[in-house]
Amino acid sequence: MARLRKGVTVMGWKLVAYLLILVLLAGCKSHSMISDPKQVQTLQNHEKTVITFWHTYNDKETELLEQELLPAFEREHPNMRVESINLAFNNELKNTLIGRASSNRGPDVVRLDIAWVPEFSHKGLLEPLNMFPDFQDIQSRFSPHAMAGGYYKKNYYSLPLNIYTKTAIFNRELLKRAGYSKPPRTMEEVIKIAHHHRFSIGLGGLEPWDTIPFIYTLGGAISDKNFNKASGYLNSKETIYAVEQLTSLYKEGLINLPDQSGDDKNFERVKSGNILMTDEGPWFYSLLDGAELDRAQKLTIPVPFPHDKGPVSIIGGENLVIMKGSKQQSAAWTFMKWMTDKEAQLLMAQTGLMPTNQDAVKAMKIPNNSFLNPYKEAAENAFLWPQVKNWSKIDEVYCEYLNKIFEGELSVKDGLDRAAAEIDKLLADS
Repeated sequence: MARLRKGVTVMGWKLVAYLLILVLLAGCKSHSMISDPKQVQTLQNHEKTVITFWHTYNDKETELLEQELLPAFEREHPNMRVESINLAFNNELKNTLIGRASSNRGPDVVRLDIAWVPEFSHKGLLEPLNMFPDFQDIQSRFSPHAMAGGYYKKNYYSLPLNIYTKTAIFNRELLKRAGYSKPPRTMEEVIKIAHHHRFSIGLGGLEPWDTIPFIYTLGGAISDKNFNKASGYLNSKETIYAVEQLTSLYKEGLINLPDQSGDDKNFERVKSGNILMTDEGPWFYSLLDGAELDRAQKLTIPVPFPHDKGPVSIIGGENLVIMKGSKQQSAAWTFMKWMTDKEAQLLMAQTGLMPTNQDAVKAMKIPNNSFLNPYKEAAENAFLWPQVKNWSKIDEVYCEYLNKIFEGELSVKDGLDRAAAEIDKLLADS
């Protein structure tokens, strides 16, 4: 730094001091000034414990988390601070988590997709939660069914945080043109309308999450109820019939899939009247505000998939876990307990994420005209993601063969036979 000139006046010294103070204050606001983000020095010379929290909340959910939930937690626990890291949900995230936890560099708390929990548990990448002395009291907040997803070799590795499922979303005007005042009661009827009136159906993709509601409501299945065997179910005559119905629509150009970039325009298509129906989670509505939400509700109607044949939709959701390598396990556990308490769960439920805390479920009041009601009903007639360590590989096999069937490379029967045989091996290994 250049030296100050000897002739600087008193006013000049004051100006320099003032500028230095501004620089120091600006530096205090920058996270990059903290050499160790795990320990933040406060003005009272006390150290705050910093919890790193990785999640995949959408924009609306993240806004609620960071503006309301985290400040409330930090007020109740002034010696702790939560570093919220919002990430995209994809395989890159999964591989990053596996890599970091494998080398003991995992974040403290992760909101992990429930389909990933068994695989992470089997690989030894999560910390067992039942080592905490108050675990049994916390466990009683949830149903045994909800806790089962994180159970492996006599240990529990996750706490259920939220669930959601899909509904069928219809365009009101196209229903009216087809002579319906409300959505049809069966998927066969929906397909008949599509063929007769040349109305399209929007699929978000060919993954299990996107296609299982259609296949199950048409009578098919991907495995037995306990996910032990695919043969005899995925390639049954009922599933073959269901997939044939969908491929028939696809060949006629009456199924809309995302383009090659993955852009799914079905949200707008169903609102604009270009497709008869699509299916989506509660974020179809919860991400909208004010006039846009009113418009969407006037143009569309969500209903649970027909479930005369038993549960047809998958319950998706996320669990909270402590990653292997967490340096703040006690604080992480405190945060997880707080996030799964009744009040925090009811607050986040405003976004359409259904609570897992049983007291919160009982206390949750949904207005009669809310878009959430069909989702609540759908969740009551749905089944949990398969709790098997190889689910990601099963998902890949399923998608591979369904793509070949839709593109005409394999017949429906041949494709499903091959898929069932490969998935059987993966289930046996699970």
